[in-house]
Amino acid sequence: GFTRDPRAIPSPLVGRPAPAFTLRLFEGGTLETSRLRGRIVVVNFWASWCYPACYEEAPRLQRVWEQYRERGVVVIGVNIQDQEAPARQFIRRFGLTFPNGPDPLGRISIDFGVYGVPETFVIDPQGVIVAKHVGAVTEAWLVEHLERLLTKGATP
Repeated sequence: GFTRDPRAIPSPLVGRPAPAFTLRLFEGGTLETSRLRGRIVVVNFWASWCYPACYEEAPRLQRVWEQYRERGVVVIGVNIQDQEAPARQFIRRFGLTFPNGPDPLGRISIDFGVYGVPETFVIDPQGVIVAKHVGAVTEAWLVEHLERLLTKGATP
């Protein structure tokens, strides 16, 4: 159907299994999304040059991470089309503590069909993409989708 929100770009991936990926983290080590099955995952594609949208959403993503990590939600930042030094500076500037890493060859963003930054995906505990947001994500949008999944998981 039609929607009034121009940022609600339909994605053929919604309702399908999320592409698995391994991310080399800026803070060291790697993160394998295949090991996160059973958890709700938020994947955010961003860049340090993405102003103002990425700058607006970074503190929101950090707050959601702080609010929901104890409930098993994982927030992952995938830095695309960027250089490592400014990306690390961005992470420091906003005090981001959720896992973040670069996608230097663009493989992860291609697998997710990312058009640009920022884009955010919510993945359910079964590994299925349940929502996609284009543009600076809001806390309200994230909370709505996370609470829906957390409530769904709590009922037998």
